[in-house]
Amino acid sequence: MKMNENEKSKRIEININEKTAQGIYANLQIVTHSPGEFILDFCQVLPGLPKANVVSRMILSPQHAKALMKTLAANISRYEQNFGEIKELQHTGQPQLQFQADKKEDVVN
Repeated sequence: MKMNENEKSKRIEININEKTAQGIYANLQIVTHSPGEFILDFCQVLPGLPKANVVSRMILSPQHAKALMKTLAANISRYEQNFGEIKELQHTGQPQLQFQADKKEDVVN
């Protein structure tokens, strides 16, 4: 497939250092927002401990948060087409996905 000049000029080279490429494990996500930003806190919860440590925080504009949501939805759909439906986890005693209209924070585990 050939790219025209416009497509070539829109490409961005992405670099990643070795430490970042290793990634950080997170099994709990907390999302908060204000009128101008979405804050995504990624946490590690260890079994039996009542405390979670934030291991990474991403701050996004509302536009970038929506783009992330669409990108995740598209990738989850492709994943499920290839590997089958992703089953939701049901942990007892740990936070579950909570959506409340009057709340500005959602916990995803």
